[in-house]
Amino acid sequence: MSGWLKIVGLGPGAEAMITPEVSAALLDATDVVGYVPYVNRVAPRSGLVRHGSDNREEIRRAEQALQLALEGHRVVVVSSGDPGVFAMASAVFEALEAGDAAWRALDIQVLPGISAMLAASARAGAPLGHDFCCINLSDNLKPWALIEKRLRLAVEADFAMAFYNPRSKSRPVGFERTLEVLREACEPERLIIFARAVSTPEESIRVTALKDATPGMADMRTLVIVGSKQTRLIERDGEPLVYTPRSVGFA
Repeated sequence: MSGWLKIVGLGPGAEAMITPEVSAALLDATDVVGYVPYVNRVAPRSGLVRHGSDNREEIRRAEQALQLALEGHRVVVVSSGDPGVFAMASAVFEALEAGDAAWRALDIQVLPGISAMLAASARAGAPLGHDFCCINLSDNLKPWALIEKRLRLAVEADFAMAFYNPRSKSRPVGFERTLEVLREACEPERLIIFARAVSTPEESIRVTALKDATPGMADMRTLVIVGSKQTRLIERDGEPLVYTPRSVGFA
């Protein structure tokens, strides 16, 4: 079987943050499949067909990619960031499990990318330097009650938290409720980082306290990091640094 399928991450935005492994896969591909804005990040060239689709067509997109690979194409499925973090790797495997048995014989690889949370953390310092969790605040694929439960348990466990998809035009209320939950469970001075469009010309990093955070500070291009009780801020000339120590005191 000559076809193969590689599920790759394009990183948070800058071309320099695409790994050499992913760049090599894109150069060897006959087809690129993904959400339109991510497909458009791959430069057109002779011999490459780009297949863009809507954001909510993950399973259909995965099925298309699997079938193209079965037919002998060299297919790359693209996601932003890392393909295994709220992205296309899970969708491809969901389609694989439920679909044509012949797809299981394909050469399928997942090639990691730099996730938005890691890029944002690096820009701010090291807020994810100790135990942390990652929560997708979109309720498109899970109920809000589950999101709120996970928020409360994460605060109880004193994790630093990275939030994906905090606020969109169609979901303006969710992040408002997130801040309400955090204010019920955390101290007012808890540090929050709003990292928008990291590694792009529109990048902005804003560090504030929970008491001063507002819903309008986040949109769909924003990665939000909430520190743990241990997270610290270092004031200095220019932008401050935020980090969470690796050690925790024993009682």
